Amino acid sequence: MSSDFEGYEQDFAVLTAEITSKIARVPRLPPDEKKQMVANVEKQLEEAKELLEQMDLEVREIPPQSRGTYSNRMRSYKQEMGKLETDFKRSRIAYSDEVRNELLGDDGNSSENQLIKLREERAHLLDNTERLERSSRRLEAGYQIAVETGASESAPDPERSCAAQSKALPGSVHPHHCSCVSARWCRPRVRPCL
Repeated sequence: MSSDFEGYEQDFAVLTAEITSKIARVPRLPPDEKKQMVANVEKQLEEAKELLEQMDLEVREIPPQSRGTYSNRMRSYKQEMGKLETDFKRSRIAYSDEVRNELLGDDGNSSENQLIKLREERAHLLDNTERLERSSRRLEAGYQIAVETGASESAPDPERSCAAQSKALPGSVHPHHCSCVSARWCRPRVRPCL
């Protein structure tokens, strides 16, 4: 059984080496060859996954006392497979960026276009900010007017307040004196009521 596993290991090593070399070449190939290479690498990645599955089955058939070393090998092979898939995705992204640039005719003017677009967006944001500030000032002015008119209509009666305080405070100095600390129309000290 371990000889089957070792055979799969050799096949896996050869296959991963081929995949690695092809992945490195993908971004530098002409468009037609890139498509073929991407398809080829995808097939080889599938083959490598199948080899890993076969190797995993072989490890399960190995007796438990010697299974540990093979399990460790399998973990490293799975990590290597994950790294290959990640590298392939990066290679394809680079490939798709190049294709996109070719299709859109992106030839170096993109930085100027992006700069112009950023300036337009910045101007738009500044206009919106100014509009927001004007609206905020109008709201604050309206709120101030509402507070001033509402305060004069619902202001507390000072005579009732003083009388209530003198009754509530049993040891007050004089029945006509009160301390109006919390009201806006009084000073924070004892003063005669009107």
